[in-house]
Amino acid sequence: MVSVVFITNTTSIMKIFCVGRNYAAHAQELGNEVPDEPVIFMKPKSAMLQPHTPFYYPEFTNELHYECELVLRISKNGKYIQEKFAGKYYDAITTGIDFTARDIQNELKAKGLPWEKAKAWDNSAVIGKWVPIANIKNKKDINFCMYKNKELVQQGNSGNMIHNFDSLVAYISNYFSVNIGDVIFTGTPAGVGEVVVGDELEAFIEDESMFSLEIK
Repeated sequence: MVSVVFITNTTSIMKIFCVGRNYAAHAQELGNEVPDEPVIFMKPKSAMLQPHTPFYYPEFTNELHYECELVLRISKNGKYIQEKFAGKYYDAITTGIDFTARDIQNELKAKGLPWEKAKAWDNSAVIGKWVPIANIKNKKDINFCMYKNKELVQQGNSGNMIHNFDSLVAYISNYFSVNIGDVIFTGTPAGVGEVVVGDELEAFIEDESMFSLEIK
């Protein structure tokens, strides 16, 4: 059991960092190479689905995929952070979904173009209730999962990440300042898949529900 605190709003979010291919099995299921360094991309603030706002299937895609991830909340401003100090720069964790227009992403990848149209559109980022990091017994052993229509579709453990939380914070800070209110989507495990209108998604850390969402 983990203790949670509820999000009251997401207006304090500054930047949304995302990490691709941070679980070897997920990289392999999409036919991607496992990278030596973290694959970093970003979403704009407008990508964050606001609380109590319904999620609507976007009109520009015919293949919408969920990607459930652990998400960190940055609590301290920093730049060029050493990995051994990185744990002092985030204070909470939750689960989130990096919604992806897979058909558009595949087209962009084939042309060697950036992914923004596939991943950075309005409301493409969903986050749940925040769990204080202080309540986590072992950051390298956090179980999380997601159900679609009450059927388990994704499960992961933070210990299986190629790049752990502290190394991600340190790496990102070499290129970007991290600021209070930033969030980091730390990568998705294997099991990503398609959703359609009417599907219901629910994500957990351990046995605690972080959020539930219906595709409208």
